[in-house]
Amino acid sequence: MKVLVSLTYYRPHVSGLTIYAERLSRALAARGHAVTVLTSQYDRALPRRECLHGVDIIRVPVLMRVSKGVIMPTIGWEATRLVPAHDVLSLHLPQLDATGLAVRGRLFRRPVVVTYHSDLILPRSPINWLAQTVSDLGNDAVARLADRLVAYTDDFARHSRYLSKHLDKVTVIPPPVEMPTPSLEAIQAFRERHHLNGSGPVIGLAVRLAAEKGVEYLLEALPRILERYPRARVLHAGPREAIGEAAYLQKLEQLIDGYRDRYTFVGTLDAEQMAVFFSNCDVHVLPSINNTETFGLVQIEAALSGTPTVASALPGVRMPTRMTGMGLSVPPRDPAALAEAILDVLARRGHYVRPRGPIAAQFAPAATAAQYEQIFTELLAARRKA
Repeated sequence: MKVLVSLTYYRPHVSGLTIYAERLSRALAARGHAVTVLTSQYDRALPRRECLHGVDIIRVPVLMRVSKGVIMPTIGWEATRLVPAHDVLSLHLPQLDATGLAVRGRLFRRPVVVTYHSDLILPRSPINWLAQTVSDLGNDAVARLADRLVAYTDDFARHSRYLSKHLDKVTVIPPPVEMPTPSLEAIQAFRERHHLNGSGPVIGLAVRLAAEKGVEYLLEALPRILERYPRARVLHAGPREAIGEAAYLQKLEQLIDGYRDRYTFVGTLDAEQMAVFFSNCDVHVLPSINNTETFGLVQIEAALSGTPTVASALPGVRMPTRMTGMGLSVPPRDPAALAEAILDVLARRGHYVRPRGPIAAQFAPAATAAQYEQIFTELLAARRKA
């Protein structure tokens, strides 16, 4: 089967959406399918074409950015060339160009499966209002053209302002998550490199610096945590800068300055390094504030590393701790509740730790790919009968 996957940002960009799409693409390729990824050349240093892990990647030049989106004048030509050469389309929203791809899917009689990763919620400004409006109109058009919509959880689907209007087309598939098991030597080396030996509990944060991640609420919760654990540390894994977030970064750095001796950036880490990172954390925190976050793959990555999470009780985001039993959820934008939940997990950590095996099986990329494969096969069979 030839599968065309399309999304705005692909690797090496770091976000939950890109990681999901990469894992899905690699797992489909491992199952014997020919997978092509159509995406943006958001960084001119990236090659226009390459093959990674058995996946062909085609990057389209970017003329300009509109908020967090990009304008690619030649993507229509690439889509017209690629859609009829593939059996099915796997579109990943939010994506400004998804409407044109879905239209081509309909014209060339190719099944269109849309994975909806999050609601698009932009800061208020005239240009963002325009981008939001265009995106919302495009999403509604894509939903009408799509054969199937995929959501991470039923919880998010029923609360999403987009998916809730199209529940008859929604299929729930748990996202693909994988995490290697690090060596004891690697874990200890990390502790020594970041001076964790002899420190207090380690609070892990694995997000890019974007407004929807709510990092400031963890910073506001720190004074209460430091009362109980004066030597507590925050380790932050992820890129220091995110596209379209310069103003938020400036605001946040002013808050972080007050905790320089307790707050450490460890940079953007690969999968092996993330396993070491989580293994050195006593608790992981995901303080997101809106439906731009729909699940939080890092919660499962932390669980696979034996680390419980405290996450915001947003639709979808509250589900990983319920599905795994590893952690708590608290109201978003509530630093007092966040602090108390973190303190509870630190005090009763053994209560929240679960065996790795069942969690790994539930979220294995191969299992996710098999469910997509089943959808593709059903839709292709229906096309042949029509």
